[in-house]
Amino acid sequence: MKSKATLKQIAKELGVSVSTVSKALNDSPEISEPTKQRVQEYAKLKNYKPNAIGLNLKNRSTKTIGVIIPNILNSFFAKVFTGIEKVADEKGYKVMTYISNESLEKEIAALEMLSNGAIDGFILSICEEAQKLQQFDHFKQILNEGTPIVMFDRIADEVHCDKVIVDDFDSAVNATQHLIKTGNKTIALFSAIDNLSVAKLRAEGFRKAMADAGLTIDAQHVILSNSEEDFDQKAAGFFDKHKVDAVFAVDEHASVTAMKMAVKKGLRIPDELAVIGFADGVWSRRLTPSLSTVSQHGPEIGEVATRMLIERLEHKGEPYKPRTTVIATELRQRESVKRLA
Repeated sequence: MKSKATLKQIAKELGVSVSTVSKALNDSPEISEPTKQRVQEYAKLKNYKPNAIGLNLKNRSTKTIGVIIPNILNSFFAKVFTGIEKVADEKGYKVMTYISNESLEKEIAALEMLSNGAIDGFILSICEEAQKLQQFDHFKQILNEGTPIVMFDRIADEVHCDKVIVDDFDSAVNATQHLIKTGNKTIALFSAIDNLSVAKLRAEGFRKAMADAGLTIDAQHVILSNSEEDFDQKAAGFFDKHKVDAVFAVDEHASVTAMKMAVKKGLRIPDELAVIGFADGVWSRRLTPSLSTVSQHGPEIGEVATRMLIERLEHKGEPYKPRTTVIATELRQRESVKRLA
């Protein structure tokens, strides 16, 4: 029995795109007659049969959205997903979710698998490995094949698609200014996600606020790491060696770790040490004292991203111009910082 070929296999063998194969098999006028004939004859030779989720995706809707999340254990991504599901359900769309676990290989595999018939468009946040390697060609290929993408949080400027972000730079400036206005001058910078674009923007915002206030940053008070394990090693014993007034942490792990170390050291929070972190996860509220954070409004990001994608899907004939929506953040003041008068 002949083995059945897939669209991607045919495209690879003939040196054309998946989109070209799909259109040729559907007798699209966009494809030249010689190419149509070559594709159709090869597909017949290879016993190609369209499956239930199908060949002709560009002409019909699956009413399904593909969501690719880097890390489901991260409370921020979980909150974004709740927003995605809410709007998708309201609009009559199903959601297929894939967790990349920060792996470029898994991210590429998810895009290839879902774009071959399962979904109409993607909502995604780029994995850590792709950002580290600055490798984004897999997104460009999907867009070139006609499948829309909405990126959120971790984005790539090189990829021209719709995006939903928070202003990480300004959010960091505002948070740092709060620390300064409440009397803190010696402020440490902690990051366990330094290889991510959002972390770099937050660190730049911190440095801008410190410079604007005429405050210097001691290099010994800056801990930048690309993983939680490495950060824990670098941060161990920090408060035994250094005296700082406050810590600005660009991610939840770094901020929670700072709080735990300070409490263990016996520092009075916020009188002897103030702490502000990013991402308003469950740990922020459960810690004693509770942790002040920059809330990114994850559910709202998910809702906005889903509305953008569905609007794009339901108005396919309109000229494509990528849009970027910025969601406002909020500094949630809890017990780890003094309140402004």
